[in-house]
Amino acid sequence: MSEFGSELKNVFGKYESAKYNFFKWRFESTFLNKIALALGFACLTGLVAQLRFYLPYTPVPVTGQVFAVLLSGVILGRWYGGLSQVFYAVIGVLGVPWFAGGTAGLAVLAGVTGGYIIGFIVASLIIGWFTDMYVKSRSFAGMFSLMLLGIVMVYLFGAVQLAFVLGVNAQKAIELGVLPFIAVDLYKALIASAIAAAVAPRAAYGNEIDSR
Repeated sequence: MSEFGSELKNVFGKYESAKYNFFKWRFESTFLNKIALALGFACLTGLVAQLRFYLPYTPVPVTGQVFAVLLSGVILGRWYGGLSQVFYAVIGVLGVPWFAGGTAGLAVLAGVTGGYIIGFIVASLIIGWFTDMYVKSRSFAGMFSLMLLGIVMVYLFGAVQLAFVLGVNAQKAIELGVLPFIAVDLYKALIASAIAAAVAPRAAYGNEIDSR
């Protein structure tokens, strides 16, 4: 093997070791450390929520939140990924202006976009559960499948509340709150899947079902 090949193998080995050590540390970490990580991801979600633009035919903006939500489950795991989005929702309701467009308050959670925020919690919980429990889920294909499932959950809760708030039927809610975002969210899912597959270790670090 050439010197360059040996050096590359060494760098790759250190990277694999580093990401395994992080996930092992995260899994075994103290409650306070996990809370801190969840708060950190809540802040990240609030930050990327400010990256937004509106399409002319829907009251729901395109934002960067979904990207942070998808990764929160992978990085934080089955409970604390979901908790990060609970923090995001609750702290925003309490007055921190980090919902899309720098808004805050209960009116946002009860409005046309509130269902999506609830969907964030569910999506992160599902992604985190599979990531923690199945080593096989950490491949690109596995991650992409989970990201798509997470997006479906966001759409489901978002469309249901949108229909309720606007007083429209399911078809109209899907036209306004789902169809305009599919292409953009697929792109987000691809990027998030590539990142997740790159950072998630392919070795068991906890109580994975398929490694017992």
